Amino acid sequence: MNFERINPLTGDVASTATAMQVADIPAIAESAQQGFEAWSRVGPNDRRSVLLAAADALQGKQTEFVDAMMSEIGATAGWAMFNLGLAASMLREAASITTQISGEVIPSDKPGLLAMAIREPVGVILGIAPWNAPIILGVRAVAVALACGNSVILKASELCPRTHGLIIEALAEAGFPQGTVNVVTNAPEDAPEIVGALIDHPAVKRINFTGSTAVGRVIAKRAAEHLKPCLLELGGKAPLIVLEDADLEEAVKAASFGAYMNQGQICMSTERLVVVEAVADEFAAKLAAKVNTMASGDPREGKTPLGAVVDMGTVERVNMLIDDATSKGANLLAGGKADSVLMPATLLDGITDEMKLYRDESFGPVVSMIRARDEADAIRIANDSEYGLSAAVFSGDAARGLKVARQIHSGICHVNGPTVADEAQMPFGGVGASGYGRFGGKAGIDSFTELRWITVASEPGHYPI
Repeated sequence: MNFERINPLTGDVASTATAMQVADIPAIAESAQQGFEAWSRVGPNDRRSVLLAAADALQGKQTEFVDAMMSEIGATAGWAMFNLGLAASMLREAASITTQISGEVIPSDKPGLLAMAIREPVGVILGIAPWNAPIILGVRAVAVALACGNSVILKASELCPRTHGLIIEALAEAGFPQGTVNVVTNAPEDAPEIVGALIDHPAVKRINFTGSTAVGRVIAKRAAEHLKPCLLELGGKAPLIVLEDADLEEAVKAASFGAYMNQGQICMSTERLVVVEAVADEFAAKLAAKVNTMASGDPREGKTPLGAVVDMGTVERVNMLIDDATSKGANLLAGGKADSVLMPATLLDGITDEMKLYRDESFGPVVSMIRARDEADAIRIANDSEYGLSAAVFSGDAARGLKVARQIHSGICHVNGPTVADEAQMPFGGVGASGYGRFGGKAGIDSFTELRWITVASEPGHYPI
């Protein structure tokens, strides 16, 4: 049995994938367990070679990836290419750490005892990836886990099964042992049961999930019933603070990129512009002028910086947030409501905490501007959120910017840079309702290995009984 993903812009069938059922899960998990038993015995340099081959295979599917992302989620070619480049980098970074999964010798009080802390692979890792940055986040869900010697099951998004399937094809071409790399695809209505069955299966030892906070809570609760650790990267409401000494031209460039790249459908997207009153009017005028040049259009034509949002549900949610804000006194400086998935870049000024847009994640091409009295007030506003993934601060004084950054509650903060940024070797993750745990580079090793204490005695023991 199959299910279809519909192109959000044209209404045509974008892809067809197998609608797996709960009954299919045991065989997949058992295959993954067998894959783990083989892959975990492969030495670090051989693992590195396979991961490097996977990066090359991934990039070899460039045309297919661009076509899949355009048709399944309405992405632009530029966003697809950025996804592909960073995802290949993630595989190469994972390859580089295979010989860095190290332990230590710890001094012991017991004579003749060699005490060691050793990191070992866990087993089968379940990676649940979203649709919005599908190549990046699909690869991130499995790359370091594989580098550490685990096998993986990638639970593909129902909105981009072809894109996620291409990742698995590339990994398979690289030469992993049978069962090491697995994929699960399912119809949208079957997702809760499928994910539950995967979490419940004894072979699955850990889960990583990137997606909404609401679903993350459900996954964490289900995993907790089995005492299975999770790595969760969830929603965001990223603030970008503009202080009175900021370079406004640079702040405008970073704000427009951070707010509207991929139509604002990025977990790190700039959702709140917290601007000190002294420069708020000037900043608003400059940003509105920039936003008015950022048109949306058919990504297949490649003539506009913005493509389509993923579905009409996004349109309805963003329209509701705009209506709520303007009805309570917000000023519409650019863009506005839409009646199709080609939504305009929208900027609203005068947002207050009475408006839904102040707290609710929009996950669309709309950004709110909140005016602050001074630096202290800007920090207070930035921290007035349950989320804490990414943030940014603009100041002409780098030391001042760093001081402010240290006071913001987020897993990531950039001084004089956009909220949207990622590199394969960086520790990536949030705090609060944005989740816990870290992807990326060496920080990811902890998420995908078990730290064991092992001792070897070389002298006779002396015991009290």
